[in-house]
Amino acid sequence: MADTLTLIDNRTGKQYEVPIVYGTYPEYGAAIPAQALRQIKATPNDFGLLCYDPAFLNTASCKSAVTFIDGERGILRYRGYPIEQLAERSTFLEVAYLVLHGELPDAEQLADWTWYITHHTLIHESIKKFMDGFHYDAHPMGILASTVAALSTFYPEARNVYDPAARRKQIYRLIAKMPTLAAFAYRHSIGMRYIYPDNGLSYPGNFLSMMFRMSDESYEPNPVLERALEVLFILHIDHEQNCSTNAMRGVGSSHTDPFAAVAAAIAALWGPLHGGANEQVLRMLGEIGSRKRVPEYVDRVKKGEFRLMGFGHRVYKSYDPRARILKAMADQVLEVTGRSPLLEIAVELERIALEDDYFVSRKLYPNVDFYSGIIYQAMGFPVDMFPVLFAIPRTVGWLAQWQEMLFDSEQKIARPRQIYTGADERTYLSPELRGEAQRLQRA
Repeated sequence: MADTLTLIDNRTGKQYEVPIVYGTYPEYGAAIPAQALRQIKATPNDFGLLCYDPAFLNTASCKSAVTFIDGERGILRYRGYPIEQLAERSTFLEVAYLVLHGELPDAEQLADWTWYITHHTLIHESIKKFMDGFHYDAHPMGILASTVAALSTFYPEARNVYDPAARRKQIYRLIAKMPTLAAFAYRHSIGMRYIYPDNGLSYPGNFLSMMFRMSDESYEPNPVLERALEVLFILHIDHEQNCSTNAMRGVGSSHTDPFAAVAAAIAALWGPLHGGANEQVLRMLGEIGSRKRVPEYVDRVKKGEFRLMGFGHRVYKSYDPRARILKAMADQVLEVTGRSPLLEIAVELERIALEDDYFVSRKLYPNVDFYSGIIYQAMGFPVDMFPVLFAIPRTVGWLAQWQEMLFDSEQKIARPRQIYTGADERTYLSPELRGEAQRLQRA
C-alpha cells in the first residue's frame, strides 16, 4: 500500500486520503500532489483547496534528475557526482556533457562534443551590427539578454523543440556562442574592437582571449587563471530550481524556442538578489576597508544595521560546498595576480563570523558569492560582467532543465493559481455618476 496522509477538514468533518510522492531520497524529497487538495471542499460549488506558497518556499514544481542538494549537510552533486570531484578533475565541457546527457563522456564522445561546441562559436555578422546599436555604456547583461533573444530570428528552425536534430543544434549554438556574445558585449561597453573566437584554445581560454587580447598575436592564457575560470564555470552550471532556472522552465513550458527562454532566464539572473549577489559582497568588503574594522562591522550587523552579504543561503544551512572550493582557488589566483586586501578582509570576516554564535545559530555560512567576486575582480573582470560570467555556464543547466521539462509527461504550460483579494462584483457607472458614488462611500 502506498504511503498516504489522512486529512480531516474541520469545516465539514470529512476525511481525505492524500498520497505521498517520493524522490530518490525519501527524507529530502517527500511531497503531496497539490491537485489532491482540490477534492477538499466546504460546499459542492467550492473550487477546492489551493496550496498558498509565495516564492515557492516549500513547493516542488517538477521532478528533476539533474542536480541534488542537501542543504543541511552541504552536499551538491551533478547527476550523482560530488561537485568537489568534478571541480578537481573535470573540464567545463566534460561536466556540461554530463549535465545534458546524464553520463560522463568517453574519450570519443568528449572529442565529438568539444568539436561541435568549438565550431559553433562564431556569430552572424549582423548580430555584431545589432550589438553596435547599443549605447556605449549599456550594461553587458542587457546586451547579452537582447542578443540571445535576437538569435531566434537567425535560426527559425529552433521553434521545432521536439525535433531532436534541431534541438541538439540549438544546444550547441547556445553553449558555444554565449562566451562570444558575452565577450563582445564587454568589448562594446569599453569601445574596443571585437576579438573573434580562437578554436585552438579551451572553452575558458577562448573566453579570456576574446575578453582581454589586445593585439593580433596569439593569446596564451595564464594556466592558473584559465583553470580558475574553468572551475568557476563548473560550480555555476546548475543549482536546482533557482529563480532563473524557474524562469527558463516557465517560459519554455509554452514551447517557445530555447533562445527566447534563455533570454528570459538571463533577465531573471540579472537581479541583484540572484546573479548580482557577488557584487554586493565586493561593495561590503570595500565598505569595511581593512581587517581592523571587521569586528566593528560584525557588531553593527548583529545590531541589524547591515546584512552580512555572501553569508547564508535559501538552500544551504551549512557551509556551501562551492565556497570551500573557491576559498582555496582564491589563494591560487592571487598568487598570480597579486595579493588583495579584500581577500584578507574576507578571510578575517569569515573567521570571526564562524566563531560567533549569532551567525552559527542562524546557520549563516559563506556561500559561493563570498569568494567568486574577489576572484573575478583579481582576474580583471569589471563588476558589470559578474552576472554575465554567471550566465555563461548556467546556460548549460538551463538547457538541461529545459530538455527535461519538455519530456516530462506531467508538465504543462506553467500557470500558477492565485488567491484573489480584490473587490467583489461592482456595477459600472458613467463618469458623471462616479464622483457622487465615491462621496457616498466616504460618508
